[in-house]
Amino acid sequence: MPSTRLYAGIYVVLFVFATAQVAFEFTGLLESAYWLAFGGIILLSLIKALFVAGYYQHLRYEPRSITFVVLSGLITALVLTIAASYSIT
Repeated sequence: MPSTRLYAGIYVVLFVFATAQVAFEFTGLLESAYWLAFGGIILLSLIKALFVAGYYQHLRYEPRSITFVVLSGLITALVLTIAASYSIT
């Protein structure tokens, strides 16, 4: 079982990534390079989701079959999010 120190480190990483996502929004990058900012936000969201699923939901220590089912749902949600954002613009 992971230690409290590992969970605190993961929390700090998630906080930094969330701050970076807000920075993408408030720097005005969205107006000049929409797809670059969008790709950056999606990439950071994917990394955050993998950290949360892997450590806080303990998928890192589960059998690979369960991890595969959850990751396929995550990938499906990502594809649907990209498709929805494409239809908005």
